[in-house]
Amino acid sequence: MNVCVYGASSNEIDKAYITATEELGEKLAREGHRLVYGGGGAGLMGAAARGMTRGGGYIVGVVPHFLRVDGILYEHCDEMVYTDTMRQRKQVMDERADAFIVTPGGIGTYEEFFEMYTLKQLGQHSKPIIIYNIGGYYDRLLEMLHFTVERGFMRQKSMTLFTVATTPEEALGQLTAPAETVDIKETKFV
Repeated sequence: MNVCVYGASSNEIDKAYITATEELGEKLAREGHRLVYGGGGAGLMGAAARGMTRGGGYIVGVVPHFLRVDGILYEHCDEMVYTDTMRQRKQVMDERADAFIVTPGGIGTYEEFFEMYTLKQLGQHSKPIIIYNIGGYYDRLLEMLHFTVERGFMRQKSMTLFTVATTPEEALGQLTAPAETVDIKETKFV
């Protein structure tokens, strides 16, 4: 399975996040999965790639040309796909992925998660979306999504469109879980 992993590009984070994401990458590789990701060598992107390399996995990096700068990209990708824009980058990653794992990250990671989440809610894909909630990083985001449901801005069914894992083993187990979908007629547009 081609697994797209989203995550931070910064190294200025607690090492526990890096260690947990390297472990995830290694376990993905050992289970025979391929990594599709943003091509970076730092932060959690780099951690996932290093884990994949350690586990003997295949890595597809996807990056816009303007980020083709020394020291930014992971040098051991098996395949590097260059795009003209960030939008094209996301499109290539989305099209090549069979599932998505969202590790901790900043605004770019949030944006990637919410785009895939929205597209799934609109019936444009039925691929698994797994939030890898290392150390409770996404607890407040999950609270906000529940609050959104409570206030009537989103249906409860939308909360079934992703799963949450706190260990690499849970994340791998959720890759093959039956995917929930939403009938477009059930979607609440407000």
